[in-house]
Amino acid sequence: MTDLSGRTIAFLVANEGVEQVELTEPWSAVEKAGGSPRLLSVEAGRVQAFNHLDKADTFEVDDVVADADPASYDGLVLPGGVANPDALRTDQDAVTFVREIVESGTPVAAICHAPWTLVEADVVRGRRLTSWPSLQTDLRNAGAEWVDEEVVVDGGLVTSRRPDDLPAFNEAMVELFAG
Repeated sequence: MTDLSGRTIAFLVANEGVEQVELTEPWSAVEKAGGSPRLLSVEAGRVQAFNHLDKADTFEVDDVVADADPASYDGLVLPGGVANPDALRTDQDAVTFVREIVESGTPVAAICHAPWTLVEADVVRGRRLTSWPSLQTDLRNAGAEWVDEEVVVDGGLVTSRRPDDLPAFNEAMVELFAG
């Protein structure tokens, strides 16, 4: 089993709209590997998760992204949901955090609609990745090579298409974070 002991992994979400399973399953995978997940959001308090379009559970925010130091994290997970990355990409603090994480070489895992935030951070040019199919034009227009595969690892970036891909995504994510 891959060991993430001593590693702190940021999970960045908006205050509403994150797909619950795309938050909770990678979170559990990080914990199972011995890592310490931290929930970052654009505001303090609780975030509202969804099961597709239906409200699900809420989760306590550990850190506000505007106050977070990218150098404090050993990895970044960007869960999907349609509304979540759409809100993140309009928040300058979230976009700056993502850009700084990627530019520093810290590994990033993004699933489903989450690559929208990577597009806004202008960090996909020349990268090979996947996403929910409706993002392929946006990703290509941002300079990425989009492919329809369960999981894609390109250097320090792992991406997947949908919740059904979570087992492969989680395995690749933990391996990537373990270095």
